[in-house]
Amino acid sequence: MLRRLLLILALAVAPLAVVAPAASAQTPPPVTAADRVLGRADAPVTVIEYASFTCPHCGHWFNEVFPAFKARFIDTGRVKLVFRDLPTDPQQYSMAAAIIGRCAAPGRFFDVATSLFAGQASLATGGGRAWFDNALAASGRTREEMQACFTAPGRQEALNADVNAAITAGITSTPAFFVNGRAFAGDPNIEALATAIGAAAPGR
Repeated sequence: MLRRLLLILALAVAPLAVVAPAASAQTPPPVTAADRVLGRADAPVTVIEYASFTCPHCGHWFNEVFPAFKARFIDTGRVKLVFRDLPTDPQQYSMAAAIIGRCAAPGRFFDVATSLFAGQASLATGGGRAWFDNALAASGRTREEMQACFTAPGRQEALNADVNAAITAGITSTPAFFVNGRAFAGDPNIEALATAIGAAAPGR
């Protein structure tokens, strides 16, 4: 059954057709109900992350920095994190993973993200089967529900729209962060992000 699901997903996902990057970083699109958000809706700071599930730097950030970031900023109500997809090579894996995340049950996206980032090593050694299987298990969906979601009208177009919006905003690598709409430059370690967050909401 898993093999059939992955075949359906592979057939449903087309190569990305992206626009040219902007000359300089611009403000990303505003947060909408379609975004995957972690944290309080009224948090004074919004951090938007553009990432790819096959990007090792994204995996490092999520596995090594995110737990402390979540405890220090999200769990305390200071920040809400918005995750957006910007798939990187190999696209047959990163785009499929992005769509699995988008098809997750409500409230389960970050469970899928945790599985995918934690399992990047198995992707390198196992050809992706265990990687996808674990993500599907974390999704809160049955295989039948996932199959229907994979081929839903507009699924690919929604992913492409997010990718093109990211590139229009001047993003050329992942992970990329915006803090209250301003591009974050440099190493996204916890202290550098704390400085940017403090500047975005002084005294909070």
